[in-house]
Amino acid sequence: MVQHNEKPWLTSYPEDVQPEVDTTLFGSLVDMFEFSCEKFRERPALHCLGTTLTYEELDHKARCFAAYLQCVLHVKAGDHVALMLPNIIQYPVALYGILLTGAVAVNVNPMYTPRELVHQLNDSEARIIIVISNFAHTLQKALVETKTIEHVVITSIGDECSALKGYFINWALKYIKRAVPRFNIPEAITYKQVMREGENYPYTRPIISPDDLVFLQYTGGTTGVAKGAMLTHRNMLANVEQAWGMYHTKLTEGEELVVTAIPLYHVFALCINCLFTTRIGAASLLIPDARNIKSFVNELKKYDATIITGVNTLFNALINNEEFCNLPLSKLKLTIGGGTSVQKGVENAWFTHTAMHILEGYGLTECSPLVAVCPYNVDGYTGTIGIPVPSTEVLIRDEQGRIITEVGVPGELLVKGPQVMRGYYGREVATQKVFWGEYLRTGDVACWANDKGYIRLVDRKKDLILVSGFNVYPSEIEDVIMLHPNVLEVAAIGVPSKHSGESVKVFIVRKNKP
Repeated sequence: MVQHNEKPWLTSYPEDVQPEVDTTLFGSLVDMFEFSCEKFRERPALHCLGTTLTYEELDHKARCFAAYLQCVLHVKAGDHVALMLPNIIQYPVALYGILLTGAVAVNVNPMYTPRELVHQLNDSEARIIIVISNFAHTLQKALVETKTIEHVVITSIGDECSALKGYFINWALKYIKRAVPRFNIPEAITYKQVMREGENYPYTRPIISPDDLVFLQYTGGTTGVAKGAMLTHRNMLANVEQAWGMYHTKLTEGEELVVTAIPLYHVFALCINCLFTTRIGAASLLIPDARNIKSFVNELKKYDATIITGVNTLFNALINNEEFCNLPLSKLKLTIGGGTSVQKGVENAWFTHTAMHILEGYGLTECSPLVAVCPYNVDGYTGTIGIPVPSTEVLIRDEQGRIITEVGVPGELLVKGPQVMRGYYGREVATQKVFWGEYLRTGDVACWANDKGYIRLVDRKKDLILVSGFNVYPSEIEDVIMLHPNVLEVAAIGVPSKHSGESVKVFIVRKNKP
């Protein structure tokens, strides 16, 4: 049993895990990117739709993108640039291009409604947005009410494929699958134009500090209002090193292949499948639409995956696919689950088919996001979120402010570490409320699962509904429904779902009786 004066987070690490990590190896994500592109320049960095980029090619394309931003769109360090893209090669090219200018990346969910998009673009004060053509019609509707957007860059799914294949993919999506609704944004620039003209402009490397802002990552936090978590270069670099500290003895730099099915605009994939993958010189297999399981499995057949990240719904869909269950997956080293709780039945079935446990973890946008994760040598399903990642302190506190050290006693989970955000963009009051001294209040209820420092999550944030790992804000659903003239009152809640963890249930009081 952990005594009152002991610190479980300092006594729980297996021998293969580093209790503390050096978060000063790089001064910025740009330093890390340049280091990896030089060290692994001949290694594959990205695979998508039959196209492969080496690290050297990724570096060149990102610099072309950055040069265009600087010389044509006059992007300066500190400017805010939004990304509204799925998992395609254009995402990491544009992302690293943005970072190379010293600008701040604002990740946007392509599935947003115009109303949600207006809020995020206005709140983040983004000057430029890069959007996929499939959802350009949404942006067109939102632009009427946005205040700061000056330039729009539009790309299509096949733009990074070979000329003939790219043309066919884009044509088929638009005219056969009808997946690209009509839009009209007259002043928009094409991604191909940016890349073509960027070749002719010089790139100027800005001065970037570890404490400079690098991401505005939007989250509901502990309320239903979407807020931008201010994440610095130091925050993200720390989280990357913390992930490496957990798994460094299991992985080999320059030799891994990470399956990237969860969206890169989600902070989990952003950190692990993009930044961490770059840090260790791994290749990333980008899956543009993980809901198409047949296509997803066909892609898996072509590569020897060593790391798979996902959410419970994804793992469940895969293990219920006969073709996936017949894949050898002989090179698989790690399966990491996050976003929402991994169900025991799903974990057991995954282990039966892959001989690998799903290592469940826990994080939140405000922590870049990793807070805790199960070590790779864990023995079976634990029903916990593991142990705190290196250089992280965790407290569990009751409503009276007492620090809980007893096993099984629930309280609010608090986190302190180099990965914790600076605060919420433009929201000082919300920032003050979410901190208790140096500790971030997660709003989640947890308890110590045992005397080795493992944490069990008891309850998620009460004001959020977690659907397949994504935050759904009840207040936003209620606001939209209340616009209907026959609605008197409405309440949205989350209910358990075997498919998505939670689903939305709405209660409505009519103004007029039927």
